[in-house]
Amino acid sequence: MSHTFRTTIATSAIALLSIFALLPFYIMTIMGTYQNEDLFTKIVLLPGTYLIENFKTVAASRFDLVYWNSLIVSLASTVLSVFVSAFAGFAFAKHEFKYKNKIFAAVLLTMMIPGQLGLVAYVIEMRYLSMSGTLLPLILPWVANAFGVYWMTQFIKSAVPTEVLESARIDGCSDIGVFFRIVVAFIYPAITTLSLLVFLWSWNNYLLPLIIVNEPELYTIPLGITALGDAYRTDLAAQILGLTLGTIPVLILFAIGSKSFIRGLTAGSVKG
Repeated sequence: MSHTFRTTIATSAIALLSIFALLPFYIMTIMGTYQNEDLFTKIVLLPGTYLIENFKTVAASRFDLVYWNSLIVSLASTVLSVFVSAFAGFAFAKHEFKYKNKIFAAVLLTMMIPGQLGLVAYVIEMRYLSMSGTLLPLILPWVANAFGVYWMTQFIKSAVPTEVLESARIDGCSDIGVFFRIVVAFIYPAITTLSLLVFLWSWNNYLLPLIIVNEPELYTIPLGITALGDAYRTDLAAQILGLTLGTIPVLILFAIGSKSFIRGLTAGSVKG
């Protein structure tokens, strides 16, 4: 079998898999151009003529505010989660302190407990701290991200040479300076990977906003899509259009950071 033939077979297989992977997104996009009743009477494969009306329905639900809320929550969650996880990972990976192993074991233990078990207590805590009625309860859980701490710890252990850190300290650099000037440069793939994951998890989070948020002004994308329609009719076509609009930022982020994302996953799997 010649090299050209093998390349053709591999390219054809990848193209076929790509088509199957993109087909659901294409159908979702097309369904947003039809009237709600048409979705129950035929299989839609070509664009419809009801896109403008569905856009009006989505816009009338203050979808721009929902979009803005999701951006605030997801961006704040990502920045805080990566910042805290990287600092904690640096401490666990390159510093020695009392009860270090026990604390790290406690962090890993929290990964084994389903988050749903603490929802009731978390709601009570937010009410006690007078944070209900704000977006803070949707951001704070991502700050204490056990997976992020574990991910950064394992990556820093293998990717950041201890000798480089010691040389920087000998030259008079503080721990904060060592972190921002040296460590961050080594762990850029891990930062990109964790940022994309946290943003995706926060953007698609449905259960926590459903329980915490009561005011429509604080709805995020999942709640905003669910709320489209009225008490007598669920407008599936408008919901699907909202879902398509809500998917666009995630696609853009993955398109921009896909190389670093894959590199971070690969480095973590091999070195961690």
